[in-house]
Amino acid sequence: FLKGVFEEIINNDVGQFSNAELMSTFCDRILKSGGEKLSETEVEQNLDRIVQLFSFLNDKDLFAEIYRNQLAKRLLNQRSASDDAEKAMIAKLKVQCGTQFTSKMEGMLNDLAVGSEQKSEFDQRMEQLDTKLSFGVQVLTTGNWPSYKAPEVALPPQMSKCMEVFKEWHDNKHQKRRLTWVHSLGNATVRATYGKKSYDLQVTTLQAVVLNSFNDGKTYGFTELKEKLNVDDITLKPLMHSLSCGKHKIITKSPASNKIASTDSFSPNAKFTCNMRKIRIPVASVESSHNKNRVEEDRSVAIEAAIVRIMKARKTLSHQQLVAEVLSQLAFFKPQPRVIKKRIEALIDREYLERSSENSQQYNYLA
Repeated sequence: FLKGVFEEIINNDVGQFSNAELMSTFCDRILKSGGEKLSETEVEQNLDRIVQLFSFLNDKDLFAEIYRNQLAKRLLNQRSASDDAEKAMIAKLKVQCGTQFTSKMEGMLNDLAVGSEQKSEFDQRMEQLDTKLSFGVQVLTTGNWPSYKAPEVALPPQMSKCMEVFKEWHDNKHQKRRLTWVHSLGNATVRATYGKKSYDLQVTTLQAVVLNSFNDGKTYGFTELKEKLNVDDITLKPLMHSLSCGKHKIITKSPASNKIASTDSFSPNAKFTCNMRKIRIPVASVESSHNKNRVEEDRSVAIEAAIVRIMKARKTLSHQQLVAEVLSQLAFFKPQPRVIKKRIEALIDREYLERSSENSQQYNYLA
């Protein structure tokens, strides 16, 4: 009886966030540095409780998608409080749902472990290069990580040179791999000098490229800057907002306001001062915690695969029997019968199945 009650409560979303999202965000707060101040024992206890609640959740695939996105942010922004706690949580999910459920998460942790080994090797190569930049690269395996936008930004020559050196070094080690640069995930520390005082600005790679454009002290219009950097409005507006409208106004915007318009002009803020030497300048994220379309697509594939598997083994089944067997096979979510019916129709259209000529409620498998 209690199991049924828990299932009903956990799968009844209240408010604008789903319970899958709330559970994943709770884990994020516990596992993130600067989040909840908890001892190792308290972290372990909280994660155990979440996994217990998670066992009653129908939308396990939705939880996995959100959790993977949040895990990626923690790892790439160096905001994870403990590697051991991250591994422990993934191990708990693996016990609940199996290897298939956690393979991508484990792949992400493995990428970072391999990356740290390769970093010291590449650092030796960088020492031979005549550059003032300190440059490091994190190589990620495409299939393990969430998909990210990769804007083709016009980089300063020094950055481009470092990238060429890394590509040459990487291609010699891994001939069959292809590199795609995702500048939107990078970060940088920029030394900025105002009068006699200098600051270390902790920014994203794209913010650093924007700041570099103002090294000549000139004033640029929004459209001019967009063409100079080869980026679109959607990419440039949050960057300019962070640098000219945030807490630390490194760039002066004209006319002064809290919104970025395509008619605005920008120049270096010569009067900038701050009591701190290290300044972090965050950019507002325009990406959601998960891609709903991607979750729906993955579900469609999983339902169709289950239907084909069942029909291949059974050859002929009634509609009710097929729906019941599909529901029993799907471990990570529970689709509505009408969604399964829609996938059956799609497979009939693609000639994997056919309706029986004698009974329209019966399906035959087409080899």
